[in-house]
Amino acid sequence: MRKLLITAAALSLAMPATAALQTGQAAPDFTAPGAMAGKPFTVNLKAALKKGPVVLYFFPAAFTAGCNAEAHAFAEALPNFQKAGATVIGMTAGNVEKLEAFSAEKCAGKFAVAAASPEIIKGYDVLLTGKDGKPTTITSRTSYVIAPNGKVLFVHSDMSPADHIRLSLAAVQKYKASHKH
Repeated sequence: MRKLLITAAALSLAMPATAALQTGQAAPDFTAPGAMAGKPFTVNLKAALKKGPVVLYFFPAAFTAGCNAEAHAFAEALPNFQKAGATVIGMTAGNVEKLEAFSAEKCAGKFAVAAASPEIIKGYDVLLTGKDGKPTTITSRTSYVIAPNGKVLFVHSDMSPADHIRLSLAAVQKYKASHKH
């Protein structure tokens, strides 16, 4: 039993800290350089929120297996997000020099990806901690759904990309259903 507890404690150090931003909190505004469909693109949260809710998802690094799968799944589901009035934005601190190629190839040119500055990473508390418990320079896999008023509606932080798209879409659809005019 003791060995199991020590193993569990060691594993918990390898997990990212839970997101500091909770439901109902204000999402920090930002403007960040990025890419869309292989071309340079500037992402501004406030401007995106004028169109409706925003799904802001942080990922560790472009052109890694999980991030490729997640970007592809978001691109495939984009019509459903758009139908619910949402904009999808991907962000990473990892290998940002590859964002133009990543936006064209893995995001299928369908949504913007941007470089997360240290201020953005801190504001959204998405810095991944290493196995030694020390912070890294890599962003965790965390998805936020942000309402047009800038408040966080939903947070999902899990290094597995499996549920990010489904859970974010459900949150956006729930928001849309509760805000019909």
